[in-house]
Amino acid sequence: MNPQLERDLLATRRQFFGRTAAGIGPMALSFLLRGEGYGATAGGRPDLPHFAPRAKRVIYMFQSGAPSQIDLFDHKPLLRKYHGQDLPDSVRKGQRITGMTSGQDRLPVAASLFKFQPHGLSGTELSELLPHTAKVVDDISLVKTVQTDAINHDPAITFIQSGFQQPGRPSMGSWVSYGLGSANRDLPGFVVLISQGSNLNQSQPLFSRLWGSGFLPSRYQGVKFRSSDDPVLYLSNPKGIDSSTRRSMLDAVSEINRLRSQEFGDPEIETRIAQYEMAYRMQASVPELMDLSSEPEHVFERYGPDSRKPGTYAANCLLARRLAERDVRFVQLFHRGWDQHTDLPRDIRLQARDTDQASAALIMDLKERGLLQDTLVIWGGEFGRTVYCQGKLSETNYGRDHHPRCFTMWMAGGGIKPGTTHGQTDDYCYNVVEDPVHVYDLQATALHCLGVDHKRLTFKYQGRHFRLTDVHGEVVEPLLA
Repeated sequence: MNPQLERDLLATRRQFFGRTAAGIGPMALSFLLRGEGYGATAGGRPDLPHFAPRAKRVIYMFQSGAPSQIDLFDHKPLLRKYHGQDLPDSVRKGQRITGMTSGQDRLPVAASLFKFQPHGLSGTELSELLPHTAKVVDDISLVKTVQTDAINHDPAITFIQSGFQQPGRPSMGSWVSYGLGSANRDLPGFVVLISQGSNLNQSQPLFSRLWGSGFLPSRYQGVKFRSSDDPVLYLSNPKGIDSSTRRSMLDAVSEINRLRSQEFGDPEIETRIAQYEMAYRMQASVPELMDLSSEPEHVFERYGPDSRKPGTYAANCLLARRLAERDVRFVQLFHRGWDQHTDLPRDIRLQARDTDQASAALIMDLKERGLLQDTLVIWGGEFGRTVYCQGKLSETNYGRDHHPRCFTMWMAGGGIKPGTTHGQTDDYCYNVVEDPVHVYDLQATALHCLGVDHKRLTFKYQGRHFRLTDVHGEVVEPLLA
């Protein structure tokens, strides 16, 4: 096939406009870049939102490695009676387990070492490891019956972020940015913050594709903010280059890129133009964002002592609130260290200490500032942990393997019904007995809060209309306010 003809046949709508009559190309390009100084929202699809949104933005506090729901949220008092006994076959029902425990002679039940008690007007039971979350329990909704298709970390993390177990699909933040655009022209629409937990065992790796845009234009990928040196790589001017020189260089490069865009209509050229301009504006907006000197002392006290240490989970929660104030559309926190196959009682204490106070502080802070009502907050990992012990079981120590059948996440704000608990698991916290919530359902519900019908937010790629929830997912109506 003629290469030129092949390119034309594969052309997107944008490429069509770019190749049409001389006057249409620039007009189409200016429309595509209408957010760059001309409108309230940069990018985004003109047909969105599909209906009135309850949330304008998302803060997703992802707990990488899988927190143990049995030791934090899902109280199972009968496990003390079953402690040390083998998990009954009638409970397991032949469900697959990982290679890490499949060779064990026994699968002994491990009761939680931690005490639970009810909190708030809702009477929601929480572990003693979460004293600060207990203070905001009436503002959150616990979802105890989340289910996933993956049983190992990388596929499970990829799945909950992108709706597919294999790499290559756009992340949830990218889908939201693509659909709704950015409400702040001086900051990215999708920002990523990463922290390392205090756990003593090895943490799972995190790959940049987890906040990648997949087959969407790359302008919708997440921008990682670092805690040291330049928050964003290559944002500062090189030595010997001042702001006016950089402006002149960007103007010249932008003109060249615009000419190429008119000729070829390649969306990635448009992305390059937009991102160069964004980087220039971020030279002023990012340092101001990262400068916490204006925060009063009581704010640091609320988030905890680590909030003054850049790169900690507490500091990232505080930054998430500042990003929400600036109308950044999607803020993704990744906190590593929850993979507790051994020495769980020791490491989960450390992880809870890292995250409990700051997570609760973020809810309080958003609520006081009137931001919680239109900010959807999500907390949770990629799957749960098993009721049976991995390795040696004792009265004071145990480990837990991966468990995709049921785990707990919580949501707050942005159209979510507060002070509720959704779903129920069996006495072993092994199977769902009431109101299962699949990962696709969770994604559909989050999009719904943003005014997006998950079945209509699509992108045509290689002849197929893709979406975050693939061909699945239902909005979980009981979670909605």
